[in-house]
Amino acid sequence: MLRRRSPSKKPPDGRAVDRALDEAHDENFIEPGRLLFAGPCEFIFASAKAGDLPPLGPPEIAFAGRSNVGKSSLLNALTGRKALARVSNTPGRTQQLNFFALGATPGEEPLRLVDMPGYGYAAVGKEKIANWTRLMEDFLRGRASLVRVFVLIDSRRGVKDLDEQMFDLLDRAAVSYQIVLTKHDELKVSEREAAVAAVEAALAKRPAAFPRLAVTSSRAGDGVAELRAGIARLLAERSA
Repeated sequence: MLRRRSPSKKPPDGRAVDRALDEAHDENFIEPGRLLFAGPCEFIFASAKAGDLPPLGPPEIAFAGRSNVGKSSLLNALTGRKALARVSNTPGRTQQLNFFALGATPGEEPLRLVDMPGYGYAAVGKEKIANWTRLMEDFLRGRASLVRVFVLIDSRRGVKDLDEQMFDLLDRAAVSYQIVLTKHDELKVSEREAAVAAVEAALAKRPAAFPRLAVTSSRAGDGVAELRAGIARLLAERSA
């Protein structure tokens, strides 16, 4: 489900009203989102260094997050596949930018998905971490086809220093980004509101971030249809 930042005690201002209208409008894209992600989704390219980035093509959306945040599980849930992105108990397995053609055969696809390397896994050597960081910086900087980065945050852990560093990187690159909370079903019901509020508070100082959270559970399927709808709407607006 998509979640607005918690309203203050003051009457809602124009921006709050706009966000509410946005949420209602997204409901019109539930079916287009389902159809988009029900179509073909094929691996097309892998980049391990900046010089290997593919030429610009269709619009791209990227998924980033700390190692073991549930990124592979979310990509599999979005696309309705069991092994689009490999789910592993070994954090840090994704060591390159993986590109997927979504919605049509490669070369005709309306959208590309980009699976970014997970960050923050201590067992990975410093040199490799530095290489990944340079790769992500080069990818984010000046990639005209990149329309949004979805930064995944584990609902149980909240925003950590490494996530803040990713936000800083995205702010410097002037890339639109949205926060997706994962594993929300693994919190006790009594803990969920506080977990969302804590992330909303961290975003309050990030005006460049998309103003709504996406709250998901890959295992239970919660919020997946709504996230697809938001992506379908983003693509429609880009193509308009």
